[in-house]
Amino acid sequence: MAEKQQKTNAMRMLETAAIPYRVLTYEVDEENFDGNLVAKKVGMDPEAVFKTLVLQGDKTGFLTCCVPVCEELDLKKVARASGNKSVQMLPLKELFPLTGYVRGGCSPIGMKKAFPTYVDETAQLCEEIAVSAGRRGEQLVLRPDDLIRAVSACYADLI
Repeated sequence: MAEKQQKTNAMRMLETAAIPYRVLTYEVDEENFDGNLVAKKVGMDPEAVFKTLVLQGDKTGFLTCCVPVCEELDLKKVARASGNKSVQMLPLKELFPLTGYVRGGCSPIGMKKAFPTYVDETAQLCEEIAVSAGRRGEQLVLRPDDLIRAVSACYADLI
C-alpha cells in the first residue's frame, strides 16, 4: 500500500482558498539544489519552474521574489519594484527561523508570516508554473494568476 504524502502548509492554504494545483515529486539530491536539475526531474521547462528567494530591503524589511530557475535575480530591479533603495539576500541561516522553510524547499505560499511577494513578469507567458510545495522533492503546479492571488503578490521585472 502506498504511503499517503502529508500536505504542506502551502497545499493547505491553496485548498482553503479553493485554488487548483497539482503536485509533482522528484528525487532529492542533498548535494545539489539546482533549479535547472529540478525542472529536468519534473519534466518542465526551466522558464516555468520558479525558485523562491527571500530578501531584506533597507526600507520595507523582508520580501519574497519568485523567478525562473534558469535566471538570476537583479537586485537593483527588485529594490525598484519593492520601493527600497537596496535589497540583499537573506542569509541562509535565517531562512528557516523566518519562513519555516529550508533551502530547496522554500515556497512563496504558507510562510510563517506573509511578506510582500513579487513574481517575475515572465510568469505571465506561462499557462502554468511550478513553485516549491514547501518540502524538498515536491513542486506545486498552478496558474501564475492563482499564485498571485494566493499570496497577494504582484508581477514585476526582476531578472
